[in-house]
Amino acid sequence: MKHAFKMASIILAAVAPWSEGNAIELSKDFTLAVDAGLYSQYWSRGMSQTLGDPAIQGAVTLIHSSGLYAGVWSSNVDFGHGSKARQEIDYYLGYSWQIADKVTLDLTYLEYEYPKQGDLNYSEYYAKLNAYGFIAGGYYSDDLWSNQSMLYSFVGYETTLPGDVGFKSRYGLADYKDPVFVSGDGSARNKYNEWQVEFNKEFLGVKWSISYADSDLSKAECMNFAGFDDICSATVVAGVSKSF
Repeated sequence: MKHAFKMASIILAAVAPWSEGNAIELSKDFTLAVDAGLYSQYWSRGMSQTLGDPAIQGAVTLIHSSGLYAGVWSSNVDFGHGSKARQEIDYYLGYSWQIADKVTLDLTYLEYEYPKQGDLNYSEYYAKLNAYGFIAGGYYSDDLWSNQSMLYSFVGYETTLPGDVGFKSRYGLADYKDPVFVSGDGSARNKYNEWQVEFNKEFLGVKWSISYADSDLSKAECMNFAGFDDICSATVVAGVSKSF
């Protein structure tokens, strides 16, 4: 039984942001993680997915003591410009391998679905290595917008500060392989950098978080890519979440 819960805690840390850290015992080998959160916006890879508006997010993950897991995560979205997409649903299947006491490798396959706008659906392969709080990994897709390749790679560090304050940092590089980010002078590039720093704390039975996020996309590049010039700029994301 202890092995099942230990494996669950490792996987929940590995598959963040889908889970926050608790699990419900179902049997000797199976546990279930259920999480829900409210955030000031849905921020992903240097861009707001809700035009800066609040997001409600939740996840259910079934975990086996062997390291296998499967689940679903969802959030509201808003891409503007007449997009019918109002919800993102992510289905994932993965395996978490505990290489050593503080070293884990997580491998996951994900399917992203957008009800009412299926042309946005795509899939990704994900890998993340966590060694003593230092993290490195990436997501790769070859069917974004049906035929676009994209690699998002990242490094970071996670730890617990004095006072049981959680700290997370990430620096990422999004490479779309083609020059899709067009600046004001007409020049274009295929990649950009983004970063995020978060502090969180358990209080009154829920987790409170606040983070600073930014990217090196210019307003013109953001406008030409996403249709808005203010969803890729520096921002603060606040949230409150609960694990059941």
